[in-house]
Amino acid sequence: MKKYFQFDQLGTTYGREILGGFTTFLAMAYILVVNPLTLTLDDVKDLPDALRMDYGAVFVATAVSAAIGCFIMGFLAKYPLALAPGLGLNAFFAYTVVLVNGSPWQHALAAVFISGVFFLLLTLTGLREKLINAIPMELKLAVGAGIGLFIAFIGMQNAKIIVNNDATLVGIGNFHNPQVLLAVFGIIITVVLLVKGLKGGVFYGMVITAIVGMIFGLVELPTGVVSAPPSISPTFGALFSAFSDPEFYSLSMLSVILTFLFVDFFDNAGTLMAVANQAGFVKDNRLPRAGKALISDSIATIIGSIFGTSTITSYVESSSGVAAGARTGFASVVTGVLFLLALFLSPLLSVITSAVTAPALIVVGVLMVASLGQIAWNRFEIAVPAFLTMIMMPLTYSIATGIAVGFVFYPLTMIIKGKAKEVSPIMYIFAIIFLLYLAA
Repeated sequence: MKKYFQFDQLGTTYGREILGGFTTFLAMAYILVVNPLTLTLDDVKDLPDALRMDYGAVFVATAVSAAIGCFIMGFLAKYPLALAPGLGLNAFFAYTVVLVNGSPWQHALAAVFISGVFFLLLTLTGLREKLINAIPMELKLAVGAGIGLFIAFIGMQNAKIIVNNDATLVGIGNFHNPQVLLAVFGIIITVVLLVKGLKGGVFYGMVITAIVGMIFGLVELPTGVVSAPPSISPTFGALFSAFSDPEFYSLSMLSVILTFLFVDFFDNAGTLMAVANQAGFVKDNRLPRAGKALISDSIATIIGSIFGTSTITSYVESSSGVAAGARTGFASVVTGVLFLLALFLSPLLSVITSAVTAPALIVVGVLMVASLGQIAWNRFEIAVPAFLTMIMMPLTYSIATGIAVGFVFYPLTMIIKGKAKEVSPIMYIFAIIFLLYLAA
């Protein structure tokens, strides 16, 4: 095992890799609760049962797909990079595709499946690099920041910090509400932990918030600690029913598939380079085994959709494991094993309510908008499409709409600026596709 993962060449040990894998798991364990709550639209009342996924099945799908993704990444690409259902993409799945568009969740899973297959084919053929390179960096950064704003907005809604206001659309919530105060406490404690540099601060913030909630009677005590995993049958293989439904084959669903594909492109590639740079893997602006890392992501997405969850992607929280000493894929394998063990802790995780998870969403949103500093805001032809991409996501409650607006405006502003030749032909094709999507 040491020889396979090149422990000696990379100067690492079993102890460092196990610590790194465990640290990464703690930093991203919140997804075991946040993802089921998001995909089941737990905070949306009076939703038809047909549009609501089964919580237990999604919990199992989340843990299993994360474990599989970590195993593939660890053994195939040999990088200390953990995978799980991505935040932002799960929000797009639930709040845009299902809630706003009214598409059955089986259709959304089918779209994830197709995007995963496309991602795999594009990676194997080398077309992936051409598509990514055709999209300007500023729009890639704006997409990530916009998703961060959208996630934070959803977190504030779930916590009732932001509520509906008939006069101004949105307004501040009721801070006399104990649940709101619990969420605010969670935000404060999570921020304190992260500012102090504590690894797994998001996870520990949720634990502390849940404990405080139980002490004050705001969170119900768990009925147990360990139990058999819930049944996966409500979601396993459910996506295949979409292929026999004529309503699945539409222009709007094509835009959904493209959104899953594009966002996964940006998210995975950006996270891979960021963590690889931190670990010192990038040499001469090249990353060894990059193709294998991207294949890991696409295979995990395909498997995850079959089990019943949204797109699987690399997690930037892996950087906490690297900081703790992880340098090989063995750390990812350790993280995967921990995800499997979490399958038997579902009763304990029942204490994680919306007030407890909202701080995690808000803080992750803060981390994702950090990319704004790299956008050339002094270039107006760049600033306009980047700003519209970012701001339209939370304002329209749709990641797809934000991407569509930005991708339509970018060629337009570049043409007006006299820089039409600097725009890749692929971007003009994207603009036409998204213009049709907006007009539909």
